[in-house]
Amino acid sequence: MKKPVYKLIDEKGRVLIPLDMRQKAELEKGDIVKVSVSSGKIVLSKVDIVEAGKQDPETVEAYVHAAVKTMCHDKQVALAAKLLKLVQQEGESEG
Repeated sequence: MKKPVYKLIDEKGRVLIPLDMRQKAELEKGDIVKVSVSSGKIVLSKVDIVEAGKQDPETVEAYVHAAVKTMCHDKQVALAAKLLKLVQQEGESEG
């Protein structure tokens, strides 16, 4: 077993997970990670599907990022176009 790695928590509570650990856990940018506390320890778990009922903005954003990764390029472009149109319409109605 590899030696433990010690990291400092920054002022925003962030910790960098070393690349080799991310690779072993098959974590990559945009993945959803569930953060929980068990027996006084913080536990990170990669998840593919967000639990039903979670509607907070951070959960929804994480879900969208994960879902987009599974889409083909054409669907990604179509979704981006729809989102851009929606944002432009909201901007026009506010202005």
